[in-house]
Amino acid sequence: MSLKQGIVDRFAKLLKESDEHSAPHHGVRLSGDACRLCKRLFSFIEMRLVGPQIDTDALELACYALQLPSRQIGISSSGKFVRMSLRDRCEQAAELMVSLFANHVDETLLDRAARLLHEAPQRSPMLDEARLLADAVNLDDFGVIGLLNQAIQLSLQGEGIAELAVAAEKREQYGYWEARLKDGFHFEPVRQIAHLRLAEARQINAMLFEQLGEDRKS
Repeated sequence: MSLKQGIVDRFAKLLKESDEHSAPHHGVRLSGDACRLCKRLFSFIEMRLVGPQIDTDALELACYALQLPSRQIGISSSGKFVRMSLRDRCEQAAELMVSLFANHVDETLLDRAARLLHEAPQRSPMLDEARLLADAVNLDDFGVIGLLNQAIQLSLQGEGIAELAVAAEKREQYGYWEARLKDGFHFEPVRQIAHLRLAEARQINAMLFEQLGEDRKS
């Protein structure tokens, strides 16, 4: 990782304040998510999915910026949390990044990272970095990580295990995952990783359905 430590520290401070606001005494989740996303991107680079000329500073900055919208999660009229689309999340991330870091990050680096964030949700991003970023973010929805992330969101809404099972069943019924596998990735090796993770999540869901069924019988 090549981003200046001072920038990383400022992001960590902002994200820690956000976590502590929503969950007192637990202030590392968002920073951890940012670091994990960065590591995933660098693993993609090591897989040589794209050429060697990659703007790693802009990518790393974008990874941290993507956690900022979590500070302003929308709430519906029913009081439930609203999950952002990738487009909305990226656009808000770019806006917050520029407003919060204009005096802390070189202007050209901010511009490069903002461009990545604006391009990532596009169907055919022009920049390799934007394609890598989109695949890295989308992969987070698959597998055990995706299942746990959904459980966290449902918990924030006051819902529990039964609602997690219902959501999983509906996604299977409507072919949600097949559509995501088809349209959610730019690089075939990443799509294959998502496919494997999905198979693992389905095994866990099957065990969840079985155990919930046993509870209903008892």
